[in-house]
Amino acid sequence: MSKRRFLSNDPIRRQWQNPEAILSDAGLVSGMTFIDIGCGEGFFSIPAAHIVGPRGQVHAFDINEEAIHQLAIQSKEEQLDQLFPEIGTGEDTVLCEGGADMVFFGIDLHDFEDPGKVLKNAKTMLNLTGVLVDLDWKDQPMEFGPPPEKRFSKEKAIGLIESVGFQIVSAADAGPYHYCIIAKL
Repeated sequence: MSKRRFLSNDPIRRQWQNPEAILSDAGLVSGMTFIDIGCGEGFFSIPAAHIVGPRGQVHAFDINEEAIHQLAIQSKEEQLDQLFPEIGTGEDTVLCEGGADMVFFGIDLHDFEDPGKVLKNAKTMLNLTGVLVDLDWKDQPMEFGPPPEKRFSKEKAIGLIESVGFQIVSAADAGPYHYCIIAKL
């Protein structure tokens, strides 16, 4: 199966996933500080920057230098001065201590070598009223996405999130291919 890249304005992906609705439903509003872990080329980072506006901040990081470069170009073209793309790994990056209102995993928690460490780092970055959002692939066969053996079931993801000290607020389907877990400290 070939890996398809999804840009922030990808019309095919937007047929089955609405980033603005997902972020708004998770509680993202103007003025917040949002951290996108494993942001890729910004499918969620760009909409998040529009939602938080100039009084908010979006910190987006990924290990893929080319993806970060493309995100930086797009954020400059759209004059999104509140968007800060950075190269980094989820296991080694802590962008702040207690400064984030929302830490977001956009269909990538299953990709990290040490998801527990990445979740602990997210916990460090969140403020006391902040939320963790894990949007990921349902554990079922489909024509695209990671192979089924690599996916986390909703139950496995909940277990990982709870194991580092989060409380689950909600866990629900998010369209035909994904689930969304929202957790707090």
